[in-house]
Amino acid sequence: MRNNTIKFDFHPYKRRFCQPLKTSHGIWEVREGIILRLIDEAGNVGWGEITPLPWFGSETLEQALEFCLQLRTKITEKEVKEISDSLPACQFGFESALESLAQAQRHGERGGVGAHGVRPYSYLLPAGEDVLEAWKTVVNREGTQSLFTFKWKIGVGEVKEEIRIFQKLIQALPLETKLRLDANGGLSFEQAKMWLQVTDETPIIEFIEQPLSPQAFDRMMDLSVNYSTAIALDESVSTLKQLEDCYQKGWRGIYVIKAAIAGSPQRLRRFCRQYSIDTVFSSVFETKIGREAVLRLAAELSNRNRAVGFGVTHWFEGDED
Repeated sequence: MRNNTIKFDFHPYKRRFCQPLKTSHGIWEVREGIILRLIDEAGNVGWGEITPLPWFGSETLEQALEFCLQLRTKITEKEVKEISDSLPACQFGFESALESLAQAQRHGERGGVGAHGVRPYSYLLPAGEDVLEAWKTVVNREGTQSLFTFKWKIGVGEVKEEIRIFQKLIQALPLETKLRLDANGGLSFEQAKMWLQVTDETPIIEFIEQPLSPQAFDRMMDLSVNYSTAIALDESVSTLKQLEDCYQKGWRGIYVIKAAIAGSPQRLRRFCRQYSIDTVFSSVFETKIGREAVLRLAAELSNRNRAVGFGVTHWFEGDED
């Protein structure tokens, strides 16, 4: 199939969050992306999704659309492999669409995105005081689970106020719960130390995610040595190139991988298998098409002792994909 021309079309979409998502990057109200469909000469169909996240370092939606428009209606596998590293979400979208098409060719499926191994999810909770009720809503909806992992956004409000809310939260959560704190790089060094002094005394904390900006890598290394709470990199390892760089610089802690913006899934597989890194695969609020593609990767590559960060569908009305 490498040099055969494959027909394709694409469809931009917009999905509004039930409530705005507040992070240290700002307020996010609408998820926009692009659905890809590849069709071979036999009529087999493969699906992919481009879900840019420019404040994490991917291309913009406009750049992704420009790339799709210049291809017109046809592409070859060779052209997919040559997509620039400056378009990591496009790399992932088109390569995962090719994988979906290959699966359809093998199994005679038309339009299916395939199955993945069932894994526990980490459920994203809203920032601020809303968290104190939001976790109960998740438990009531997903009540068949006995163990829950939650992720709470910090670095959004004043640090002492967030710690006050945190103390109320951990008193309310069941003892067997795991809790992740995600700062999105929004803490100062002193604020990060304040949080780590608290979390070192809190057994249910699994890790703090990206406490400092990617530019403060050495300071995050210091924090990982001087406190017992585990630290995970996220914004620092948004793309495969950043992932490789942080590994070469000596990071042996947790890597949160947003595969849909990381770049080539084939290259990501090779890297993770070569170095056996401690990974947590996480969502960028994809539709079902992108989610299934990432979860197939997670089933192969993720640390099986950690929940994947895909408990996010409750942030949308229904699940129209």
